[in-house]
Amino acid sequence: MFTDLQLEGIQSKYTGKVREVYRLANDLLLMVATDRLSAFDVVMPKGIPYKGQILNQIATRMMEATQDIVPNWLHASPDPNVSIGESCTPFKVEMVIRGYLSGHAARTYASGKRELCGVIMPEGLRENDRFESPIITPATKAEEGHDEDISRDAIMAQGIVSESDYLQLEKYTQQLFERGTSLAKRQGLILVDTKYEFGKTASGKIVLIDEIHTPDSSRYFYEEGYLERQQKGESQKQLSKEFVRRWLISQGFQGLDGQVIPEMDAARITSISERYLELYENITGTPFVKAPTENIHERIQQNVEAYFSKLRT
Repeated sequence: MFTDLQLEGIQSKYTGKVREVYRLANDLLLMVATDRLSAFDVVMPKGIPYKGQILNQIATRMMEATQDIVPNWLHASPDPNVSIGESCTPFKVEMVIRGYLSGHAARTYASGKRELCGVIMPEGLRENDRFESPIITPATKAEEGHDEDISRDAIMAQGIVSESDYLQLEKYTQQLFERGTSLAKRQGLILVDTKYEFGKTASGKIVLIDEIHTPDSSRYFYEEGYLERQQKGESQKQLSKEFVRRWLISQGFQGLDGQVIPEMDAARITSISERYLELYENITGTPFVKAPTENIHERIQQNVEAYFSKLRT
């Protein structure tokens, strides 16, 4: 799914892995969440029906639920796949925070390393064990290719983010994770790890941008049975994109040079789409309402035009 919106005042368009960002007049950004699927920083050849709508609507809800902690870029969501908000300059780091030894951290730990992004992980942990307190493991934000792990000291030493700004990002990250943990618990879930992205407006204000607490940016476990599964050494029931990564790994793909992306047949794509619907309903606690997709590009164009027309009247 690619869009080609025709709107007055478009200054530029950026096509990312799964989103398309239109820079508009009056310091506005319009972001379209597409159905493209990315894993290991590689875009899969086929999209996943309703994925963009799911991610956009979860992110919108979570932005509204955290705006008392940190201001965010969002003004409105005039279409199920679209968000419109304030333009800003993104910080070139992703603030990754982990409450449990899972995913990338677990794979690093299993390789024998005990340090991740300058943070020492204690001995004796098993995969999916809870850290005594959440750890922040930042990553550089790559426009293309793979994001790279980086320590807080390196971020400040290299001038990627100033010390004062970085300390504020850390504070916001901790507060957002605490709120996300509380929101997840209401749904019988554990927020395992997640990432936050921030930017700075022209006036110098730090704001939360991109998506938050979605299954693409976060990992969730079911709270019920978590301790029993850990004690028995069983895998945890997850709500995240990790199930896609696991399948890709089983097919010999981790985004490394020379590896071929495995083919996803129609049944596989349908099952992934159904899993995303399950994620939405479990994370939000509300039924998912499928937006019409017969003429999705026309729908987006009309809804966005109607939004701006209403603003002008």
